[in-house]
Amino acid sequence: MKPEVLILTGSENDLEVMQETVKELEKFGIGSRIIVSSAHRDPEKTGRILRRAERDGYSVVIAAAGMAAHLAGKAAAETVLPVIGVPLNSSTLGGLDALLSTVQMPSGVPVATVSIGKSGAVNAAWLAVQILSTRDKKLRERLRRERSKKREELRKKAGRKNA
Repeated sequence: MKPEVLILTGSENDLEVMQETVKELEKFGIGSRIIVSSAHRDPEKTGRILRRAERDGYSVVIAAAGMAAHLAGKAAAETVLPVIGVPLNSSTLGGLDALLSTVQMPSGVPVATVSIGKSGAVNAAWLAVQILSTRDKKLRERLRRERSKKREELRKKAGRKNA
C-alpha cells in the first residue's frame, strides 16, 4: 500500500497516540508513513521532508505535537498540501497550549485542527479520508458505509441502555 498520508510527530513520545491515526487509515486501505521530526530541534530536516512531500507522492500531511506545537504550522508553511494538526497533551496545561498553537495560524497558511489527543488522532485520519475521497468515489462510498456502521453501533448501544 503506497503511503498517501505523511504523519509527522515532534517526538517519539507521540508515536503511541499517532498509531491510532495509522490504524484508522488502514481500515480505509490508505497507506501512511510516520516520521519523527521536530520543528524546533531540527527545523532544516523537517523543512526538507515537507518540501519533498508532494513529490514523494503524499496527498495529505498530519502533524502532531504537544506544548508549543509549531509542527503543523511549519508544515503548512512548507507545503501546499492540506495539513491537519493534532494537538497533543504533553504538558501541565493538558494540551490547551498545543491546541492554541496549532489553531492560531495567519490567513493564507491554514491548518485544519482536530481535538486534543487520541480522539484528535482518530479524527485526523477521518478528515484525511474525507479529503482523499473528493477524488475517489469508491473511497467516498466506503466512508459513507463506515459512518453508517458507526451510527448503527451507537443506536444499538443506546437501545440496550434504554431497554
